[in-house]
Amino acid sequence: MPKETAVYTHGHHESVLRSHTWRTAANSAAYLVPHLRPGQRVLDIGCGPGTITADLATLVGPEGHVTGVDFAAGVLDQARRTAADRGLENIEFARADVHALGFPDGSFDVVHAHQVLQHVGDPDAALREMRRVCRPGGIVAARDSDYAAMAWYPEPPLLDDWLELYHQVARAGGGEPDAGRRLHSWARRAGFTDLASSAATWCYATPDELAWWSGLWADRTIASSYADLAVTGGHATAVQLKEIAGAWREWGTREDAWFMVPHGEILCRA
Repeated sequence: MPKETAVYTHGHHESVLRSHTWRTAANSAAYLVPHLRPGQRVLDIGCGPGTITADLATLVGPEGHVTGVDFAAGVLDQARRTAADRGLENIEFARADVHALGFPDGSFDVVHAHQVLQHVGDPDAALREMRRVCRPGGIVAARDSDYAAMAWYPEPPLLDDWLELYHQVARAGGGEPDAGRRLHSWARRAGFTDLASSAATWCYATPDELAWWSGLWADRTIASSYADLAVTGGHATAVQLKEIAGAWREWGTREDAWFMVPHGEILCRA
């Protein structure tokens, strides 16, 4: 039986959920939105706190249905609160592993995964499993960031150290942080032949955006599962992490600061 073979690098510390709860269908799944229709059944894999999931449930209407799944059972309580706060009744949440989804073949019209494949041990197998639970002619959609393609200015050396460290920690756990550029290849290896690829970015440049982005990464660097993995894996010391976190905070105060997060996207016909 397939199983999760990679460590989720970020965990669900408050600094991580601060980022995840910001995500919406508009800012994180715009490539998929035009393909959603009332009445569709949607599976949202790696749903986290459920903000994108709730948007998908709104878009398919009360006649449609969305199932949100996550490997981490604890975060599902927050996802359920998100749906309840928005009065959504066409949505449910459950624990599941993308490598072995507990649904019959062809259960969904759309199978969606946002920032998931970079964290799994076998993305080809994950995509094959996503295809299995999607009805013939349905859509399998995935979007992942690409860390090596991230760009920022100004460029303090400690942020270069942050990027190198993140690559080390993520790959030591079995993931691939530069997943965005690989989605097209992974989909083809998984057997998809009818697919479209695209790219999109998040960009942070206003004072509020910069304070938010730099602050959550500063906190994540010293207080999240990522920080624990960095130290216990021998990739960095607590002192080094504190220095990187300080660099994030200082960078975020710069009036000329700017940060871009690029994403690869795929839409595949099952």
